[in-house]
Amino acid sequence: MVKSQRTLAKTYKKFHKWPGLIIAFLLLYYGITGIFMNHREFFSGWDIARTALPENFHYNNWNNSALKGNLIRNKDSILVYGNIGIWLTDSACTNYTSFNSGFPKGMDNRKIFDVHQSKDGNLYAATHFGLYAYNFNQGSWNKFPLDVDIKRFVAIESVGDTIFALNRSFMFKGISRGLKTNFNKIELKEPVGYKKEVSLFETIWQIHSGEIFGLPGKLFVDILGVITLFLSLTGIVYFFFPGWAKKRRTKSKKYALIIGINKWSLKWHNYMGAWTFMALIVLFFTGMFLRPPLLIAIAKSKVAPLKFSHLDQANPWYDKLRDLLYDADNNRFLLSTSEGMYYLSANNFKPMPFKIQPPVSVMGINALKPFHNGAYLIGSFSGLFLWHPLHPEIYNYAQQGKIYEGNTAGRPIGDFKITGYLTDANGHQYMVDYDKGIIPLYHNRPFPKMPDHMLSESKMSLWNLSLEIHTGRFFQQQTGIFYIFIVPVSALVGITVVLSGYLLWRKRHRKKKKHEKVRTL
Repeated sequence: MVKSQRTLAKTYKKFHKWPGLIIAFLLLYYGITGIFMNHREFFSGWDIARTALPENFHYNNWNNSALKGNLIRNKDSILVYGNIGIWLTDSACTNYTSFNSGFPKGMDNRKIFDVHQSKDGNLYAATHFGLYAYNFNQGSWNKFPLDVDIKRFVAIESVGDTIFALNRSFMFKGISRGLKTNFNKIELKEPVGYKKEVSLFETIWQIHSGEIFGLPGKLFVDILGVITLFLSLTGIVYFFFPGWAKKRRTKSKKYALIIGINKWSLKWHNYMGAWTFMALIVLFFTGMFLRPPLLIAIAKSKVAPLKFSHLDQANPWYDKLRDLLYDADNNRFLLSTSEGMYYLSANNFKPMPFKIQPPVSVMGINALKPFHNGAYLIGSFSGLFLWHPLHPEIYNYAQQGKIYEGNTAGRPIGDFKITGYLTDANGHQYMVDYDKGIIPLYHNRPFPKMPDHMLSESKMSLWNLSLEIHTGRFFQQQTGIFYIFIVPVSALVGITVVLSGYLLWRKRHRKKKKHEKVRTL
């Protein structure tokens, strides 16, 4: 019996020690970047020069979501926009002037989803942190003080003199008066057959970040991040310090301080691990499903929202709205959502699903543009497709119009990862691929290169860099396609280390208490 107990303790120690040493260095990255990601707006003013990062994070041919689209005001006044903010260029798209005055400092505050010009000439911008109008007198953007908890606006459309703006949860409507536009918030009606459900992915994401319980939940996960850092550092100390102390002792050098630090580290490493092991297991387990390949397994799953949580909302479209396009021929809106493509009237605001759905990646739509004769171009990480709501055939527009034969949910990642679409002043079409950048469509005219002053100004936000590290993409150049396994493998190893450490502590703790009880008797 005693022998089997010792064998069990050795097994726990083996699973805790060596995997723990390996994972500790990765967990340092996860702990720090997780805290940054949990407070995106707070850190939105912090940027990193792309020249200080690996080459795949440099802008090359407008890649890495540099451009989402453009607005042609006239032949010699074209606004291009995307993750680089908004820039004014000419008909040749060669001379660029920053059009970002008024946005707060930081690239995250210049993340633009749509730029729109109303019929009266006013300019509006949908950004990650709010809705803006352009002040022509001051030459700067001004933010509307709207009542929203999700500040991300994704689309702006005009119907006559009325402006419609869309954030991730609501539609906003107002008569266009530029900065003086008074917007009313509209909650869209329930769709036919509505069930109060949310995606399993969103549920797991919010559990992982703590957002499911609002700010207190996020702060709790921040504490877990700090504890992860502490456990990793103290684990590294306990691994190396005993051997270091032994070497110094054999050389008759001072080692008392090293022993003291090691004892303190071990004591608090054990206590912190024992108190938080279950919360850490939940944290690591939920993180496994937020990236492919495990993401694919839950992408389509729906669950009821947790009662009294941040996901338990009365609004049936809370955090589900993705893009908006006005169809003047049929006097209706096309509405892209996380639930699929809908249409709705500008009067009753009740979304109705299209029977024939276009393929859209689970990562969301990035281009929704009118084509000809009632057809539309739909772009996402699944590719660029030509879709007509009344025709069953869907065409792969990026591949010479071949008929698309996949399912309507769309592959998470297709042959082209579309992040935008634009046309120049002469009507030439271009699609924007995340990796390859701007690609001509049905012509051979290359799009001009990014100018040096734009490159130097277009840095990478701290949040985006943290995301790249946290998801493992930062290491893609070193590991190739195997980077997608960094997150799930790290999570599995982390769970193994935490669980084996707790079981080892519990075994020794009980043994210690038993001996103390015997001495007392």
